[in-house]
Amino acid sequence: MSKSAGKWRWVKWVFIVPILLFLAVQLYFLLQIWWWVDHNPGMTSFMREQQSALREKNPNANITQLWVPYNRISNNLKRAIIASEDANFSDHDGVDWEALQKAYEKNNKKHKVVSGGSTITQQLAKNLFLSGSRSYVRKGQELIITFMLETLMDKERIFEIYLNVVEFGNGTFGAEAAARHYYGVSAANLSAPQAAKLAVLLPNPRYFDKHRDSNYLARRTGVILRRMGSADLP
Repeated sequence: MSKSAGKWRWVKWVFIVPILLFLAVQLYFLLQIWWWVDHNPGMTSFMREQQSALREKNPNANITQLWVPYNRISNNLKRAIIASEDANFSDHDGVDWEALQKAYEKNNKKHKVVSGGSTITQQLAKNLFLSGSRSYVRKGQELIITFMLETLMDKERIFEIYLNVVEFGNGTFGAEAAARHYYGVSAANLSAPQAAKLAVLLPNPRYFDKHRDSNYLARRTGVILRRMGSADLP
């Protein structure tokens, strides 16, 4: 074998194969999202991760999630989550660039990734396919999936899936399971104060599941209640 041929094989394995693998993964994500345009997802990456963690302590443990259509979820909860998590959800293209810039500056000051500046669509991308780890590589993949979601789905479908798969507590996923877990009602019957409190759980749901009477939770719930009236639904 000539030296030039050997060099080409080295280049192929080092550069071309990883690129092909990367493109294959992106195609997998794209096809999954295309299927979910009119089919509901089953277990998400976050659900599998949490179920595995629960089964380390109890081999029979399972996460709780009950799918309900968009029109059977209280508008109170929809408005509360938009007010709390992503006020510009109905208007942006999946990324709130101003929030992302602020998160980048905050991370630089801390010299580590402590804030993501994620929109609802970005959170959904992460929940569906990725993990809870923080890194710029994972953030880059999250952005790619975000644009796939925004390209193939309308805002209502994105929000419907989000409402049904987001984590609300230890092993509790989706609006219906959360409404029953915390209040013993269906997602359709959540009051404004109940919805506001559920929305406030989202950044750290497992912690707040165990600390439901914290002062922060009460204060933040009041803030979200006041903001809900101006939240635009898709």
